[in-house]
Amino acid sequence: QVTLVESGGGLGQPGGSSRLSCQASGSGSENEGFAWIRQAPGKDREGIGCFGRRDVRTYYVDSVKGRFTVSIDWASNTLYLQMNSLKPEDTAVYYCAADYFACRLGTFSNYREYKLWGTGTRVTVSP
Repeated sequence: QVTLVESGGGLGQPGGSSRLSCQASGSGSENEGFAWIRQAPGKDREGIGCFGRRDVRTYYVDSVKGRFTVSIDWASNTLYLQMNSLKPEDTAVYYCAADYFACRLGTFSNYREYKLWGTGTRVTVSP
């Protein structure tokens, strides 16, 4: 069973930066594709970026493209989300999620495609 544990988050300022981490552990974690999913207040969950294991590439939604970067440290099996140029609308609970098939064009932003989840970490962007 794969376990995902997020860290980071907290309060950030508009225009600032922050980095989230997700430690993946357990049997099979090396075979999963990983994603960051967020849920803003009053809104549905949305996949914002992922690293696909099948095609070994990243995907991003337009709202974070150019500002956020998903990366993986293979040695430690840790997923990162580097967030730059933060905006108040980035305020959300951020979840790390995993699924071998989900991270691909057309499905990566649909949170229902991911079978494994962390418990989430809150990011608040406010002056």
